[in-house]
Amino acid sequence: MTAGNLSVLRDRRVLALFSARSLSLLGNAMAPVAIAFAVLDSPGGSATSLGLVLAARLVTQVVFLLYGGIIADRFPRHRIMIVAELAAAAAQGTIAVLFITQHASLAMVALLATVNGMATALFEPASRAVLPQLVTGDKLQAANALLRFSMNTGSIVGASLAGILVATIGPGRTLAVDAATFLVSAILLMFVRVPAVLTPSGASLVAQLREGWREFTSTQWVWAMVAQLAIANICVAGGFVVLGPVVAKAHLGGAPAWGAVLTAQAVGFIVGSVTAMKLRPRYPVRAAALLTIGFTPPFFALAVPTHLIIIGAAMFVTGMCIDIYEVLFETAIQHHVPPESLSRVMSYESTGTFLFIPLGLAIAGPIADLAGVGPTLVGGGVVIIASALIVLMLPSVRGARRPDAEPDDGAEPAAVPDQPALNPQPSGGA
Repeated sequence: MTAGNLSVLRDRRVLALFSARSLSLLGNAMAPVAIAFAVLDSPGGSATSLGLVLAARLVTQVVFLLYGGIIADRFPRHRIMIVAELAAAAAQGTIAVLFITQHASLAMVALLATVNGMATALFEPASRAVLPQLVTGDKLQAANALLRFSMNTGSIVGASLAGILVATIGPGRTLAVDAATFLVSAILLMFVRVPAVLTPSGASLVAQLREGWREFTSTQWVWAMVAQLAIANICVAGGFVVLGPVVAKAHLGGAPAWGAVLTAQAVGFIVGSVTAMKLRPRYPVRAAALLTIGFTPPFFALAVPTHLIIIGAAMFVTGMCIDIYEVLFETAIQHHVPPESLSRVMSYESTGTFLFIPLGLAIAGPIADLAGVGPTLVGGGVVIIASALIVLMLPSVRGARRPDAEPDDGAEPAAVPDQPALNPQPSGGA
């Protein structure tokens, strides 16, 4: 991490954005731990009631994500983020009061969880599109990597802090601390002022959704990469979230071993963020597609299963590859998509990759029961590799260049069919 990479933080707006996003992710990392123990410790609390609360938030987030993209393309994005953070603070604060005063009911907590889901759906598209309004040119990738670094740090600290706070002050008060992080984030975002993009406000919501869809599908490498990541996420969700703990319990020593494996992945995320600050591949989309092959080492290591240290090293590599992938692909989209459509395209990208994760969680167990855990893990790794090789066959994926990169023959950069440059201009699609 060099002084040049940190130079973007000299802009007070960028520093405020990074601080706010880190605090917001810290709060998001605290929430699952605190809400889990709050629900389970309450009278009548059970795994079923906890599942209903978590599902209420998740389903609402998915349903409203596309509309969050429309709103973020119509109004100043920093204001949308402030409103979302205030809504999250109010919802989490109310949940905290209900548990502290022992007046929490399943219906009320689930209802407030839907408010949190809507706040996240509002915040996410705006937050991913606001950075290109603050940082442009060749500094954008370094800024994205630095943002990922701060967010990963916030997530790791948040999960650890939640465990300590739940054990010391209780889950209800931990939720109050969680609410405070969103409130402070909202205050910091008041220093991030960006103009509204020039999106026509008279069009209907359906018309704007269609326009965002046209922009999303107008460039082959955008939708192809999203489809490939959706397939990878199905396999990762089933392989890591469901089958990983099964292997850890049967062969590695249980929860402590699996916690060490996840810690190795978290360290990989941070190292990946730092690495992505320095990488400048001429063909970032091609590099991102290749990086998805790096998601697979843990599948094969867990399938054997091999020694815990090797599995941890495999997860470290995967964490690095995931984070570098996120930075390269997000920067490519930000360079290519017009600012007035960016939030909607980001919302389609998030929906496409996020929507099928529950499918991976649902089918991993039944498939493993039929074929065995090892073969299921190997199959998941093979599917990811095959999907990467398929998208790499597309000329648009192989040929999408960084905006400031010269073509291989040394000629002036030009957008040609097999070597398209990522268009940094705000005036069109591919």
